[in-house]
Amino acid sequence: MVKNYVVTGAGPVGWTVAEQLAAGGHRVRVLTRSGSGPEHPLVERIKGDAKDTETLLGVFAGVDAVFHCIHGSSYTAAAWEAELPAAEQAVLNAAQEAGAVVVFPESLYSYSEPGRVMTEDSPRLAAGGKRGVRTRMLQAREASPASTVSVVAGDFFGPRVRMAHGGERIVVPVLAGRNVSVVGSAGQPHSFTYVPDLAAAMIAAAANPAAWNAVWHAPTGPALTQRELVHAFARAAGVPAPKVRVLPGWVLRAAALFSTGMREVAEMGYQFEHPFVMDSARSEATLGVRPTPLDAAAAATVDWWRRQG
Repeated sequence: MVKNYVVTGAGPVGWTVAEQLAAGGHRVRVLTRSGSGPEHPLVERIKGDAKDTETLLGVFAGVDAVFHCIHGSSYTAAAWEAELPAAEQAVLNAAQEAGAVVVFPESLYSYSEPGRVMTEDSPRLAAGGKRGVRTRMLQAREASPASTVSVVAGDFFGPRVRMAHGGERIVVPVLAGRNVSVVGSAGQPHSFTYVPDLAAAMIAAAANPAAWNAVWHAPTGPALTQRELVHAFARAAGVPAPKVRVLPGWVLRAAALFSTGMREVAEMGYQFEHPFVMDSARSEATLGVRPTPLDAAAAATVDWWRRQG
């Protein structure tokens, strides 16, 4: 059955969700400030503000689900607090009016016991900074009368993922034959999620009313060290594995005393200095999705980067 969907945002997640929906034969409206999005006969690209109620009510009319995939204008708690909750509330209100479920990509930032393997039952009560913003947004979704689904992912990698630990910070130097620099530790296990797997889980959750009003985990393969991820990209590229250099957490924290930008990065340094592992077994069983094997995901990622020139 052909359905109608809206995707807000055309970053790596929104773009991939829209592509997968259109490939499945569904009609998709992509709402962005710039009017960007995939070029496909079933994709309608709409220029507008995701915080404008009148715009949202018009775009959401007659749709089955909304995939809300916008991100902050900068990687700071202040920008997130100023921009994201208001946009989410506007989307929730308009979706309730339209009778559509809202599906959100979510991070592990709100998890308040990250030293343990994180499951769907783990507490999400982190406070302060960007972590606190994510906690409050999850709480607002839970309190909303609109139907919602949040699908949590680890650090992204995959096509269209640029500004990320698993993006240009690793793939670009691997392809250029340069050494790779990582933060925290190159030897601690860390969960990385392939963005097409996150998109597939979001779409599966939207189609399953029994999964609504809950938090699920995107299908995510076994945790990798940053060194192992570097080696996977090197194998996919057919190049020798480069040396991996480490910027220790204490260096980030020292730089944070003098730089606002470094302070925002250092805030999340705990994720790479210690094991930071999520488990997605329950969600995989419920949503019927599985993670793409690492070598296949790395090959698709390398291929996309090479096509960027």
